[in-house]
Amino acid sequence: MARVRLANAARHMNEHSTWDVGVDIGGTFTDVVCRALDGRLHLAKIPTTRADPSRGVLHAIEHMRRAWNIEPRQIARFVHGTTVATNAVLERKGAKIGLITTQGFKDTLELGRQSRRAVYSVMLKPETPGFLAPGALRREVPERMAASGAVLVPLDEEAVRQAGRSLLAADVHAIAVVFLFSYLNPAHELRARELLLALRPDLMISLSCEVDPAFREYERTCITAFDAYLKPVIDRYLERMERDLAAHAVPAPLQIMQSRGGVACAQVARRRPVRLFLSGPAAGVIGASRVGREAGALDIISIDIGGTSADIALVHGGRPIIASEGTLDGYAVRVPMVDVNAIGAGGGSIAWLDAGGSLRVGPHSAGAEPGPACYARGGGQPTVTDASVVLGYIDPAYFAGGAVRLDPARARAAIERSIAQPLGMSVEQAALGIHRVVNANMAEGIRLVSVKRGIDPRGFALVPLGGAGPVHATALARDLGIRSIVVPRHPGVLSADGLLCAPVEHEAAKAYHRRLDEVDAPALAAQFEELDARCAALMAIEGVASAAVAVHYFADLCYVGQSYHLEVPVVLAAGVPQAIERDFYALHDRIYGHSTPGRVQFVNLRAVHQAAARELPAGFEAAAGQGAASKGVRAILTEATGGFVAARIHEREHLQPGSAIEGPAVIEQMDTTTVVDPGWRAQVHASGHIVMTWGETP
Repeated sequence: MARVRLANAARHMNEHSTWDVGVDIGGTFTDVVCRALDGRLHLAKIPTTRADPSRGVLHAIEHMRRAWNIEPRQIARFVHGTTVATNAVLERKGAKIGLITTQGFKDTLELGRQSRRAVYSVMLKPETPGFLAPGALRREVPERMAASGAVLVPLDEEAVRQAGRSLLAADVHAIAVVFLFSYLNPAHELRARELLLALRPDLMISLSCEVDPAFREYERTCITAFDAYLKPVIDRYLERMERDLAAHAVPAPLQIMQSRGGVACAQVARRRPVRLFLSGPAAGVIGASRVGREAGALDIISIDIGGTSADIALVHGGRPIIASEGTLDGYAVRVPMVDVNAIGAGGGSIAWLDAGGSLRVGPHSAGAEPGPACYARGGGQPTVTDASVVLGYIDPAYFAGGAVRLDPARARAAIERSIAQPLGMSVEQAALGIHRVVNANMAEGIRLVSVKRGIDPRGFALVPLGGAGPVHATALARDLGIRSIVVPRHPGVLSADGLLCAPVEHEAAKAYHRRLDEVDAPALAAQFEELDARCAALMAIEGVASAAVAVHYFADLCYVGQSYHLEVPVVLAAGVPQAIERDFYALHDRIYGHSTPGRVQFVNLRAVHQAAARELPAGFEAAAGQGAASKGVRAILTEATGGFVAARIHEREHLQPGSAIEGPAVIEQMDTTTVVDPGWRAQVHASGHIVMTWGETP
């Protein structure tokens, strides 16, 4: 009778609770995190439906209702991380678009920067995104702005109409408009939009003065064309998702993670689809930053190892590094984004032998369908997950908390057939070789964001996340000389958790070509007021009160005549020009190793408005008892030992704060497995995260 009363009380409390929900759709799994204000937490990993990723959101809602008794009407906040924008480019599944440019500039998209990454390749391949708008879908119109923003040639409005008619006759779904120097004077682009909408009111149009108001013609043309290429795709995706949420009576508005690490409502995300590149990986970095702060580590390197890829980022002083531009599939993407280095290495990465008989791993992945051979879903190629099973790291009966049962015999057979027999070695040696190769690939990816930028990774803590992150963490740290690892409470779903702690954020920028010594504080403040107004309008759409918004200003600066700029924070005060100059010299010295007092100029100004997400409890409760923490012993094979050793197996949810574990050991939980190599010591931090250290910490 007492149990019935407790169950009824819990059900009554659940029915009157509100929940914040984060859903991150990855290539293999859709991760779901539900948090309540009273600290309760629910987690799930659901296989991604690759044919229609948006179905993962519906599956998540159905799972919440069935498994946790959470009704859709109880959802107060719904935040989503998506790979749709990135995949549309990688798979060439964007919209058919047209491009209208200033007369004489229609081939800018094709010409690019006339540089090649593969300098010595005799087989030339296009390195500019001409596929966005082939020559037959590009039009020129007479108009011209001067470098000062003055009108040299008035806009030929009839030419714009003719260009629009011919592109619509070619059945384009969106049009990008890129006029010379429009970032200084947008009048012609704005008028061109009016003329095109008069031809078809529902036509989707991207203007370079709104997408990327900055100099460098190729980069501005490129990102504006990408914006038009994505707009119909993102619009359909978000419309379908909003319709599905409404059909399930979810009252919360749909919010989407942006590439810079903040979230925006679907209405705003539709306007700026290029801001959705790296949506999912950005959420993981935000989550890792929070984990580092809670564990007392402000300088971290996060590595998110999923089924398909490993996303690597560096966090300094508790803040992710934001890049002003990046690349996607080798193409210039000038949009602010969390600086993430993504490589094709994950649990589903396929192991294979090249023509010379050398072992390779990735970048191709078995994904979730059919998945690794051990999934027994039709996949027959050996993967990193298959190797983890053979090496004893993963318990086949406890994968994903027992929700997915693995077949170790299929894993062994796949590795033996494709790797061990051709190389004349045992299955165990082949499995260890697969791990060594994929770990080397990931270690090199970490060096790209640290050593190759003059940063010593040994001064950072490693934060592994994703379903496979903690499996590889100690091996990676040993290779890089890192002596501290912070394993989050729930690494496998940290990207979804990061969605819930990300702020609502909007950014506005403008070109500002002035010498630093020509600008005073009032003039600079007037420029930022314009940017503030644009950000405030977006925040108003979000329904965020101005009192809840924190405002940050930045300026891109360089020496006069220098080709590349550096971003410097700006605090508006009486001596602001002098402070900016001082900070620029210091940053230039740190990045390039030298700085010399000289003529400095502004390139761009940027305002960032942030509204912090509502504070939610961490969701960590100490285990009621310690008796069930140890689950026995299993033999594992590690790089450190070269042979099988007996490893103590632990259940993470039963570990108490302060509990210490000496390697070799394996810590199991629903969303991941943590391997503690010999020589490493793991201790449960008061926050619930596990801090692992190598030997005696310095």
